[in-house]
Amino acid sequence: MRQGRSREIYDLSYGTGRWFMIRKATWDDLDTVLSLYDKIHDGKEAGLIPVIWKRGVYPSRATAEEALKRDDLFVLEKEGKIVGSGIINQNQLDVYTGAPWQYSVPDDQVCVLHTMMVSPAEFGKGYAGEFLRFYEEYALEHGCTELRIDTNDQNAPARAMYKKHGYREIGIVTATSFNDIPGIRLVLLEKHLDPKRTLYLKQKHTLDLFLERGAISQAQYDKSLGDLKEKMGIQE
Repeated sequence: MRQGRSREIYDLSYGTGRWFMIRKATWDDLDTVLSLYDKIHDGKEAGLIPVIWKRGVYPSRATAEEALKRDDLFVLEKEGKIVGSGIINQNQLDVYTGAPWQYSVPDDQVCVLHTMMVSPAEFGKGYAGEFLRFYEEYALEHGCTELRIDTNDQNAPARAMYKKHGYREIGIVTATSFNDIPGIRLVLLEKHLDPKRTLYLKQKHTLDLFLERGAISQAQYDKSLGDLKEKMGIQE
């Protein structure tokens, strides 16, 4: 990945008292990440989580260890406890080649999110969305404007979440072997970043949090948002 301003720590506070950060994982985090993988495998085997993961195959200890060696494994901590993880790099799957991507950019401007997961105990709390925001900011800081993700075609919750966050499905392909799992139908998704608009959305998100936690009034929020739109030339 091209050099850029690295930001490995991403902190947010909520009026509910929740606090979390997203940071690069260390070897000390390995066992915890593996235990989270096991929780998703448990949910999948119980028919509760529609992922294509296969215990002992993907994701596995080797998945996390290889990511740690590459220095591209990230973890999400809630109040000091790891509750999610993901891999961010520029490694595109073979099936990405020749796919009908809307934006054609050099490979060094493409950033890919793999194996993102949140503990089942934390489902529905917005952490996956925050991981996506981090992914987008991290990509821009490293010179990437094209984001690509894949998920299996049966994972309706993930597909809905990606759509909510502005990702466009560009097609469904059958992978001959996806991480040693044969015959998987993958939905390919992309999002092209406008740096100015992404910065605006980041600052607006901060204002939303301040309003939620009562740090500013509705009138202050409205004025600050109006000033921000005018300064950045944003029209909605």
